[in-house]
Amino acid sequence: MNNTMEDGFEPKPVYAGIYGCILALGLPLNAFSLWILLRHHGLKSPSAVFMVNLAISDLLLVISLPMRVYFYATGTWPLSKEACIWITMLYHNNIRSSAIFITFISVDRLLAVVYPLRSRNLRTASNALKAVGLAWLFVVVMNIPETVQFSRFLKNLNGSTCFEYPQKFHHGSVKAYRKSLVVYLQLVLVLTLLAVNIVCTTLVSWTLRRHLNNSARVNNKVNVMLIFVMNLVMFTICFLPMPIGFLTIGTSPILICLATVNCCLDPLLYYFSLDAFWKKKEDTDLPREQ
Repeated sequence: MNNTMEDGFEPKPVYAGIYGCILALGLPLNAFSLWILLRHHGLKSPSAVFMVNLAISDLLLVISLPMRVYFYATGTWPLSKEACIWITMLYHNNIRSSAIFITFISVDRLLAVVYPLRSRNLRTASNALKAVGLAWLFVVVMNIPETVQFSRFLKNLNGSTCFEYPQKFHHGSVKAYRKSLVVYLQLVLVLTLLAVNIVCTTLVSWTLRRHLNNSARVNNKVNVMLIFVMNLVMFTICFLPMPIGFLTIGTSPILICLATVNCCLDPLLYYFSLDAFWKKKEDTDLPREQ
């Protein structure tokens, strides 16, 4: 308790409860979804490849939540600074990788609905694996400068805090970290991917409404549009507020909670994106090419 008072940080049971609920929902939902995806769908379609990696990204986030629960419940950080860095990076990585994989899903749906025949050779599991490989490489590369910057920020802390820091403590360091290049790059990344999702949503909606492409037979148009609506909701509610808030008001537990909720919403994507989610099928795409 003395460390808590010294650092100016008090326990926040409300946030501990929120993260506990996200953990209780996100862990079984994503673990079960990953099992279903691998067992019933494998890596035989682009959609399945993207969703398997999205589930892995969410599970990596979920396994970091117990320490957030402990921190907000007690107001102290029992582990090392290195552990704080790695757990923080898992959170930031989830925002980046989830945003990328969700955008991949949107682009894949766009190609399947609007250009089903011309995109047949492009939409393969092999190409999808290459895309997710590049995505993970990008995430790892972004980790390097952010880890260095975050390490410098934490070097003078006494080790009893993580995730939240007193405003009076090294105010210049806090401001410098908030204004670092990596933070701006994350905002640019989220805005760019959001724009791609908006374009995909518009084109698919226009195509389905006007029936301009008769070669694409979509079994359930409502499900197709729900995918895009859910993607946009996750960007606007979960992904976008956090980098904007970080640049303006600093770290906010509320915004971080919102961003973390995406790991509970993503399993809904799997259900709506894959035809016969519970059944084993060779082709898991919603649009059927003739």
